[in-house]
Amino acid sequence: MTATFDEAVRARLQAPSIRYVGTVFADGAPRVSPMRVDLEGEGELTFNTSVGRVEEENLRRDPRVHLSHADATDPFARVQISGVVARFNEGEEAHDRMDRPAREYLGSERFEWIVPGEQRVAVIVRPVRVRHIVGVERFRPGGSVPAL
Repeated sequence: MTATFDEAVRARLQAPSIRYVGTVFADGAPRVSPMRVDLEGEGELTFNTSVGRVEEENLRRDPRVHLSHADATDPFARVQISGVVARFNEGEEAHDRMDRPAREYLGSERFEWIVPGEQRVAVIVRPVRVRHIVGVERFRPGGSVPAL
């Protein structure tokens, strides 16, 4: 099952901003990394990492990923996306994908900080659940209000 993005979520994803990408260590502990995440076509997301980095290793072992983003002016307006890795793109294509964020964030035509021998990996994520929350989140159906 693939989730879709409404117009408000799509607009947030298209704006240059850092998202928080959560992966899972082998022992089940969470790991969260700030990353640039882009729309890939109409319904997938993509971010870039390198072979041997923690998020790449975590995702090759366990393809579950969670992305979170809070609005800079209202941190209670947020988007949370749960998904799974659909594929990894490597080689020149992954290196070329680093140029767009370099233009947006650094004003440079090329991403100039590739380490010699570094192998970039573009991670393509299929969203499974998308939540756009504004304000205080409601209790889950059937959930109870905590006693004071």
